[in-house]
Amino acid sequence: MYIHKVLPRSRFCSFDLASITAGPGCMHSFVSRTHLPTLACASMQAQEEVKIEQVSPEQLEPEGLERQWRLVQEKRPLIHCITNFVSMDLMANVLLAAGASPAMVHSLDEIEDFMKLASGLLINMGTLSSDWLASKKLAAKQAVALGKPWVLDPVACGATPVRTRACLDLLSCHPTVIRGNGSEIINLAEAAGCASTQEAAQQRACSGVDSTATSDDALSQAKLLAAQHKCIVAVSGKVDFVTDGVQVVAVHNGVPMLTLVTAAGCSVTALIAAFVAASPHQALLATAHALAAFGVAAEASCSGAPAGPGSLRVGLLDELYRGVSSGACLGAHLQLL
Repeated sequence: MYIHKVLPRSRFCSFDLASITAGPGCMHSFVSRTHLPTLACASMQAQEEVKIEQVSPEQLEPEGLERQWRLVQEKRPLIHCITNFVSMDLMANVLLAAGASPAMVHSLDEIEDFMKLASGLLINMGTLSSDWLASKKLAAKQAVALGKPWVLDPVACGATPVRTRACLDLLSCHPTVIRGNGSEIINLAEAAGCASTQEAAQQRACSGVDSTATSDDALSQAKLLAAQHKCIVAVSGKVDFVTDGVQVVAVHNGVPMLTLVTAAGCSVTALIAAFVAASPHQALLATAHALAAFGVAAEASCSGAPAGPGSLRVGLLDELYRGVSSGACLGAHLQLL
C-alpha cells in the first residue's frame, strides 16, 4: 500500500514535544461509546501464546477478506489507541467506519482499568513524552498480562536516539504485530540486533517519518525481526509485506495519493489492531486482511477520480463503511510468497 511516506502524520505534530502536555484534556480520554455497552469483558483470561495458523493461498482469496471483515463487524472490537494528536480524528473514524470501536485513552491513571475493557491495543510512537511513554509501557504490559493482542507503530524509529530507545523499550513488551514503513522496520531491526549492520547501513536513513527505504528493501530485516521477537511484522510500501519470520504475504492494494493523507499509516495500523483483535489466533492472516481492506477502500474511493487528498480522505471513510456490501473485497490482491 502506498503509505510508506505517510508522514505528513508527523510533519505537524509528532515531534512537537512542547504541545504534548498542553493538548486539550478531552482528547486524552475520548471513548467512542457506540459499542461499549455490548462488549464482552475477557479481562481475567490467563495470558495465552498467540498461535499463528499456517496461511494457505485459499485464505488469501477475496472471500477470505470478506469473511474476516464481517467478523470484525460482528465482534465490534474495542481498540484502545495511544497515538499522536494529529492522527486521532482519522484513526477513530477509520475504526468506526470499518465496524470497530475506538478509544483514545492516554492517562496513566486509567490505563490498567481501561485495558480490562478493551479487545486490543494500538501504540503509536509519534508523540513522545515521559508521561505518554509510561502509559504506553503500562498498557503494553497489561495487554500481555490479559492475553490481549497489541500492535506497535514505531513511528520515525531511527530519527533520534531517544525515539529509537523508546521503540526498543516497547519492543521488549512483546507486541503481537509491528507495522512500519521500510526505514522504520530496518532501523528497529538493526537497533534490536537482528539485522546486519552492513546491510542496514545502506537503508537506515530516514527523513523525519518519511521512509527512504522501500518495503522490498526492508523485507529481509522484517523476517529477522519477526523471527527473533516471535511476532508479526508488516512493512508498508508500494507492495505491503506481512511476515512471521517464515511465511510472507504480499498485499498489492492501495493508491499513491494515500501518501498525501495525514495519518493514513497511523490509521491502517489501528485497523490491523481491530482485525487481529477479532482473530487473535490468526494474527498473520488478519494483518494482511486489514492492509487489503484499507487498500481496496482507497482504490474504490478513487474510482471516480477524486479531486485530491481531501476527497480521498472522505471517500476512504465512506468505502470502509460500505465495506463488504460494496463488493470492494473482490479487488483484493494478496499473494503468498
